[in-house]
Amino acid sequence: MSEHTKTTSHGGAGRALLWVALLLTLTLLGFVTATAVRNNPIYSDREANGISKYRFIENCKELTHDTEELTVGAAGQSIPLKTLIEQSAPLKAGDTIHADLDAEPAEIIKATQTIEGGGWTLTAPATVAVHSGERTNTLGQLPLQCAHDRKTGKTTAQLSLPGQ
Repeated sequence: MSEHTKTTSHGGAGRALLWVALLLTLTLLGFVTATAVRNNPIYSDREANGISKYRFIENCKELTHDTEELTVGAAGQSIPLKTLIEQSAPLKAGDTIHADLDAEPAEIIKATQTIEGGGWTLTAPATVAVHSGERTNTLGQLPLQCAHDRKTGKTTAQLSLPGQ
């Protein structure tokens, strides 16, 4: 047999090392994924609370943007935000009211708590402003109270006057 037709295989050890490296990589990836899921700050028990923590926070943000429906709790009454603002100064044509959560994401996550019996609650500051074209007139901050009732499956949001 000539040297050119002689078969020698040196790939057996290399293939074994490749498989070991692949298995170690998959094991490490599984461990990192499991650790990250357990330590996720917005991980929640959707069954126990009726909605995930992430979805609850997003619903609260959406409710603050719906200023036509957003109310302010004052002396046991619910007054529409728009009505309360127009009592001090009527809105001009084209003016819009904006209410935005004014807290860092980490603060919002930390402020989101479970309710006994299932559900969520969140109290965080919200900045209320009137937008007139390019100009913004910030009216101030009010505490926003957002809650999700597991039984009804409904998320509600309401601003509060200071000291209420």
